[in-house]
Amino acid sequence: MQVAQDTVVSLHYELVDSQGELIEKTDAPIEYLHGGYDGIFALVEQVLQGKSVGESCDVYLQPHDAFGEYDESLVRIEPLAKFPPKLEVGMRFEGEAESSGEALVYTVTDIAEEKVVVDGNHPLAGMALRFHCTVHSIRAATAEEMAHGHAHGAHDHHH
Repeated sequence: MQVAQDTVVSLHYELVDSQGELIEKTDAPIEYLHGGYDGIFALVEQVLQGKSVGESCDVYLQPHDAFGEYDESLVRIEPLAKFPPKLEVGMRFEGEAESSGEALVYTVTDIAEEKVVVDGNHPLAGMALRFHCTVHSIRAATAEEMAHGHAHGAHDHHH
């Protein structure tokens, strides 16, 4: 079987930055539903099309192909009083973007003088990345997976 529309693809992958530093590596394979369901970077999906089990690919991702360009407007300064006690740099909170009202995850990047700096950018926004992966398995997606738009994996779930 080959990677094609409406197949569930299982991959081992490594994600490295432009200096070759490892950012993330799978211990166990991850699964995604192939065919435009946004389960993996679109450019990676294009390169994987037609691959077979055991084949690998190495994809260089510009920021717009990965987590987007860094957007300064997503950095906000908020009063410390808006946050729970024991706040620490690195903590994450869900909030709304001021401009769009879109739900974002904000990361606390600084705490000083009763003010908190939060950043709604993905931690890897603005970075060029290299995505190296090997196809572990391929199977036909179930009708339920296609209807839901994502792979359910071995431990199927209900919505």
